[in-house]
Parts: sequence; structure tokens; C-alpha cells
Amino acid sequence: MEQDEKAAKIAEQLSELYPDPPIPLDHRDGYTLLLAVVLSAQTTDERVNKVTPALFELADTPEEMARQEVDDILECIKSCGLAPTKAKRIKKLSQLLIEDYDGELPETQTGLQTLPGVGRKTAQVVLAQWFEEPAFPVDTHIHRLAERWGLSDGSTVRQTEKDLKAIFPEERWNDLHLQIIYFGREHCPARQHEAEDCPICSWAA
Repeated sequence: MEQDEKAAKIAEQLSELYPDPPIPLDHRDGYTLLLAVVLSAQTTDERVNKVTPALFELADTPEEMARQEVDDILECIKSCGLAPTKAKRIKKLSQLLIEDYDGELPETQTGLQTLPGVGRKTAQVVLAQWFEEPAFPVDTHIHRLAERWGLSDGSTVRQTEKDLKAIFPEERWNDLHLQIIYFGREHCPARQHEAEDCPICSWAA
């Protein structure tokens, strides 16, 4: 099967399974989405969604968060991985949003990546999920499945992103990003995966 034909079939199956994929991280606005994505590094979305209610109750704007003590932020998020570092970054990025961006989220990848704790993937998630800009953030599920399905060689996350952007039409990137994540969680685990029982791996792997 040709690469383009395979990609089209995968996209069609994913759209049938997840026609309107929800954003997995609970949030109130762009700022709280950014905080949730920062917290999600090396932590499950489920865990993040358990700690953000208390965090957003403490503060849910850059101005309010910048006034908090790091220890109070840490108390809200302590069950997340790397919590002490993330607490410091949340306070610092909130301060920088006020100082450099008048309390508003920058709307570019370059601008977002000037904030502490915001790397390429985090910036792209915010661009895709809040600003609805075409982006293809690659997490561990996407990186793994792109290689498993023969859509990328899996050498690096950046290469996987480049390959997927070349294969799929731009208007599908944002949905596919979420659809592949949900598919990976529900059908395609990293270990003890039976390819013949998988809706996509059974023919694409």
C-alpha cells in the first residue's frame, strides 16, 4: 500500500472512532490550558485533571498566580511528577506573562517558548487546542504509533512531526493529534500489544 493511501485510510478510521475528539486536559481558558500542559510533562492527563481544580481555585490568572508563594503552588500540585520544578516554573511564567505580554498568552510558538517550562510540544498544544492554529504536537503515543504504522522512522520526535505534517493535510493536523493520542490509549499500548487485534495495526503495522 502506498504511503498516501495508508495515511488516508488511517485518518478515515480515526475520524470514525473519534469524530469530535475532546481536549483531554481540563481548563477554563488559554492560560489555565497552558498550566495544565506544563503540568502534564512526565505525568498522566488523569493526574493533572485531579490537581488542577485546587490549583485553579488558588489562582487562575497570571496576576493572581504571580502573587502566590511557590510553596502554596507546590501544595496543590505535589502529586505530579517534577512538582517542585513545575511550581517554580508556573510562578515564573505567570510573572513573565505580566511583564512581557500584558498578562496575555503570546499567540506564536516563538513567544510561547520564551516562557519557563514551555518547550516545542507544549507550545504547539496550546496553539492547536486554544488558538486553533495548525500544529502537530508529538507526544509519546504519536511518536510510537507513527513508527509502528510505518509513517515515520521514529528516529526523533522532530522527525516524526515533520513526517506526519508531510503526510497528512494541514486542516487535519489538530484533530489527528488528539485522535492518535486517544487511539494509543485505548487500542495500542506500548507493551503486550496484539497487533492482529488492533483496528489499525492489524493492517498498517
